[in-house]
Amino acid sequence: MPTRGKTSGARTLTEIRSLARSHTRTAIRVLVGIMRSEDASPAARVSAANAILDRGWGKVAQPVESGEDGMLELIHRIERIIVHPPSSSGGDAVTTLEMTEIPICNRASIAR
Repeated sequence: MPTRGKTSGARTLTEIRSLARSHTRTAIRVLVGIMRSEDASPAARVSAANAILDRGWGKVAQPVESGEDGMLELIHRIERIIVHPPSSSGGDAVTTLEMTEIPICNRASIAR
């Protein structure tokens, strides 16, 4: 039996997405029904309301907590450099000195 290639998998994924999207109106109506139902548990109502808001307005940005390694400080520092770069005389906005002060981190430390 031949192995299915990437094209076949991509086509199948596209078909699944298309099928799921064809049920969007019904799914939203069900979520609204649960949200408004006084017979539904409070948890179900909140979950339905959150799902509706996420789809209509996008997910809420999650705050980043500052850990032992000062990730929040690092993020603020990078933001300051990008948004408010120090004035330089024709050179790059980020100087070599500033680059050496930014600690190197890996995905594991960010995911914490």
